[in-house]
Amino acid sequence: MVDTAGVIAQANDAALRLLPGAVPGAALADSAPAWLSHAHAAATPLPDVTPSDTALPDAVLPDAVLPEGVRGSIGAATFEARPVRDGDAIAWWLADTTDLDRATQALHLERERTSFLDKASSELLSSLNLDRCLEVTARLAARHLADAALVILPPYRRRHPIAYCGPDGVVVREELAVDPEAVPGLAEALQGYPPLPSRWIDPATAPGWLARDGLDEIGSMVVTALPGHGVPAGALVLLRGSGQASFSDGEEVFARLFAARAGAAMSAARLYAEQADITDTLMRELLPPRARSLHGVEVAARYRPSEHTARVGGDFYDLHPPAEAGQESLVVLGDVAGKGLEAAVLTGKIRHTLQALLPMAGDHQRVLELLNGVLIKGGDRSRFVTLVLASIQRAGNRVLLRVTSAGHAPPLVVRGDGRVDVASTKGTLIGMLERVTSVTDTVVLEPGETCLLYTDGITEAMGGPLGDEMFGDERLQEELRQCGGMPPEAITERVEMLSSQWVGGGDHDDMAVIAITAPRGAHLSAVGGHGRGRFTA
Repeated sequence: MVDTAGVIAQANDAALRLLPGAVPGAALADSAPAWLSHAHAAATPLPDVTPSDTALPDAVLPDAVLPEGVRGSIGAATFEARPVRDGDAIAWWLADTTDLDRATQALHLERERTSFLDKASSELLSSLNLDRCLEVTARLAARHLADAALVILPPYRRRHPIAYCGPDGVVVREELAVDPEAVPGLAEALQGYPPLPSRWIDPATAPGWLARDGLDEIGSMVVTALPGHGVPAGALVLLRGSGQASFSDGEEVFARLFAARAGAAMSAARLYAEQADITDTLMRELLPPRARSLHGVEVAARYRPSEHTARVGGDFYDLHPPAEAGQESLVVLGDVAGKGLEAAVLTGKIRHTLQALLPMAGDHQRVLELLNGVLIKGGDRSRFVTLVLASIQRAGNRVLLRVTSAGHAPPLVVRGDGRVDVASTKGTLIGMLERVTSVTDTVVLEPGETCLLYTDGITEAMGGPLGDEMFGDERLQEELRQCGGMPPEAITERVEMLSSQWVGGGDHDDMAVIAITAPRGAHLSAVGGHGRGRFTA
């Protein structure tokens, strides 16, 4: 209890134990910390203040309002003093808030760390790119956890990919042939073992490749694993300069929490990259071949999978040149039931089987029977395929075609005068019935005439003005009547363009189309008179 003159009027036993000099009659300024005496002076009204007392501070007014509380330290403890007016005196109640302040500070720190981990996770997982994850991990660690950081990946061809980020925030990528055993705890971290406490690591033993520009001397170091999915993703090394405080136990735990998130993101990025490489390798085997001339016979092809993100699907084609001069070339166009990856897998199986059956390509019925047997033995009668086989042989400027349909739409023949004929071929689909039948038709192409093979993704494309009408065979034939004498590239491009425009932005099945054109008798002059130009009848 302190009066208006700043003299202590009363103090309980607890106050005397805390402030031994705060006995009644003693001045508060002499026996209490300055923060408390200043707070009392600011809260004490002075009723005898005259206008001439201009030297008094503005805070000391007769109407001074008691503060809700003031905080300060007494020794190693922190206290909050709350005033209560008792007549002209003020009673100051002091409460020890040391533990509360520590808990509040710890809670604030934990919230900051949680917020950081949340933002770090979002930034790390925003891209399934291993190089980007590597750089983001090093940059975040150097910015929030230490003065500098290194992310070290497992060795590749005896060299460790490393990302270093120093105090300047610039990430440097390297591949170094280093010995992990030279860094305490690094070899264990790269194998996924728990980290050594930083106090057990002597920074003086760190090799020179750890310390870089901007970090003159290493004062403390943390080495922790970057855990991945089943196998460690790498190791994280945190460095602080000699003028900085050493890593505390809490900071080491926090570093492991960050490392767990970074390792998970890097492991996911590595797994994605491996799967992408595998998929790309397999996809290259499934992609349709590039159209090319078959012994002077012009061939063009277009392919559009049903899914925008896919490169292959259930439609396919293959071009097989003759093994020897004078033999027939073989063109295959097929449509597997379904679409997407499952259809692409069956497509690959069928294409490889047909490749093995090429020596028998002269007998279409035999090829279809053998392929049917292979698919029937697979046991799944719901996975079938429709096919068109076209054996091609050039006879001067004319082309002789033997075409066989197996449950597929028959080819269309675009004559030079614009007529469109339908090949007289039919047959049962492959992979569903024990016995298959087929009818082979012979088609003669005069110079400039084209035989068109296509899948039902063209004719069954749903769209139009109202989006509920099929493109249809009649519309396709009507459009082809305007293509007489056109080169095969132009015909295939026009067919794909028309069907795609018909669908618009809606869903559609896989689309494939092949045009086989007989060579023309003479060349069209090229633009400007230079170059070979195209054949014309």
